[in-house]
Amino acid sequence: MSLAAAVSQKANLIWAIADKLTGSFKPHQYGEVILPLTVIRRFDSVLEPTKPAVLAAFREHEGTPLLAAKLRTATGGLEFYNTSAFTFARLLDDPAGLADNFRAYCNAFSPNVRQILEKFKPFWPHLATMAEKNILYMVLKEFTTSKADLHPDKVSNLEMGYIFEELIRRFSEAHNEDAGQHYTPREVIELMVNLVFAPDGAAPSGGSTTTIYDPACGTGGMLSVAEEHIHKRAPRAGLVLCGQEINDETFAVCQADMLIKGNEADFIKNGNTLSDDQFPGQTFDYVLSNPPFGREWKNEKAAVEAEAARSGGRFSAGLPSISDSQMLFLQTALAHLKPQGRAAIIQNGSPLFTGDAGSGPSEIRRHILENDYLDAIIALPNDIFYNTGIATYIWLLCKSKPAARRGKVQLINAAGLYEKRRKSLGNKRNDIPQSAIDEICRLYTDFAEGPRSKIFDVADFGYTKITIERPADPAAPESDATTAPAAAADADAPKKRGRKPGKRKADAARRDAENVPLKEDIEDYFAREVLPFAPDAWIDHSKSKVGYEIPFTRYFYEYTPPRPAAELAVEIHDLELRLADSLAALFEEER
Repeated sequence: MSLAAAVSQKANLIWAIADKLTGSFKPHQYGEVILPLTVIRRFDSVLEPTKPAVLAAFREHEGTPLLAAKLRTATGGLEFYNTSAFTFARLLDDPAGLADNFRAYCNAFSPNVRQILEKFKPFWPHLATMAEKNILYMVLKEFTTSKADLHPDKVSNLEMGYIFEELIRRFSEAHNEDAGQHYTPREVIELMVNLVFAPDGAAPSGGSTTTIYDPACGTGGMLSVAEEHIHKRAPRAGLVLCGQEINDETFAVCQADMLIKGNEADFIKNGNTLSDDQFPGQTFDYVLSNPPFGREWKNEKAAVEAEAARSGGRFSAGLPSISDSQMLFLQTALAHLKPQGRAAIIQNGSPLFTGDAGSGPSEIRRHILENDYLDAIIALPNDIFYNTGIATYIWLLCKSKPAARRGKVQLINAAGLYEKRRKSLGNKRNDIPQSAIDEICRLYTDFAEGPRSKIFDVADFGYTKITIERPADPAAPESDATTAPAAAADADAPKKRGRKPGKRKADAARRDAENVPLKEDIEDYFAREVLPFAPDAWIDHSKSKVGYEIPFTRYFYEYTPPRPAAELAVEIHDLELRLADSLAALFEEER
């Protein structure tokens, strides 16, 4: 059985336990019961083989300073333990005292596990409800059967991480929550990991410790796949995984997963990354992240603006629209990169182009491009995420590019590299197969021009927005300056330049704007593009601003000429004849 099939099968079995909650709980509460019980059951399964040794150590060293160390030794070196004589199975031996015994069992975990369980806040009132409704025994019994056997011999750490994520996704979708906020498809993470490690020969190695950070880590999928990738190629590589997550439940799952796998769980932090960075001043070798799309940052406005005003703060390059925090996470990734660091972060289309010259988004792009931090952007296929079908892109950032890539940016159009799913999962209708991952990585490492790969100078994305003035037209009514033409509504629209002053209706201000590519001389452009149409115009240089945008789709646009009229006429005639035959047959049947 494949890994995906095994994960799906186990998730299905655990998901089915929620049927026992019908009538006593509302559907949107099912996850608040099943998810924490799955976490506790996993801890129970991992500790089961060493339970006799732990209980013996507890009896021998209870009340002594050596107790915690002795208990960890008794577990075989795990960083957590449980000193209760109960297991999930033994709890069922006393149905009358089940609720109290279960609470006592949970309180017997080591402090680090108890802190994790406290994050599942709704679960504890639900526990009382289950006891009151006489369903606690049935639910716990389901978790002791083979369908919920989460022993490490049956379910690997990698599979368990997938199962946690699959359950979160299903429970979120069941009551129309944003499942994709906490869940990134594994093939997308695999692609990101392969890309970010590509210059290091597939994975970092050597004696030094590699640090990886995710500022919006969810259940830890990015960190787990990166860990697996590295340890497959360098089993002894030192690795430190760090992350921050705002949602209590997904944070708890991530911490539990890290703790069970033997990683330092304290390096996973709970809190709002934008307003309360838990890793201030720390930098990492790699950053991987899929921050939420279109999430407003109104609640973090004061803290974000204060950091933006501080020299060297994460957001000092500029601030995006209050309605979308993506570019704040983009700047966070850069701020936490070491001088030789690399990052892969997912964004939707808006960070490529929104914002006029001088605006916050344009200034952020300017900061990234003029410092030569942008290595490549990869356009992903549509319909690969569970909660959205919109266009998405991987931004590859690098603070110290190889010599051949300096001053250059590679754009890779991988939008067509996918395969259709047999069954949709939410909005996810497509997958990125391994062959496509390999092809995208080849395009990146080859660093060559082709149908799917374009290479540009940094300056190709820049322009100077110039303001053109003309003498006022006394015949026109008095008014303030007219506005420049609206920016393109989306990344797929062709760029709209300012209209020529000589071709527009006159007004009192006689003002217009032109975007002059950075590689062009402004005066030459003005003489060629403006003066022939408006000989009395001049440039107000005091209002000139430099802007940057990356019109990704335009670079890969391929013109398809319309079919010849004669060919269309023949096709239409053929359709008319077929329609006439069908109608005739229909009337014949009615007779």
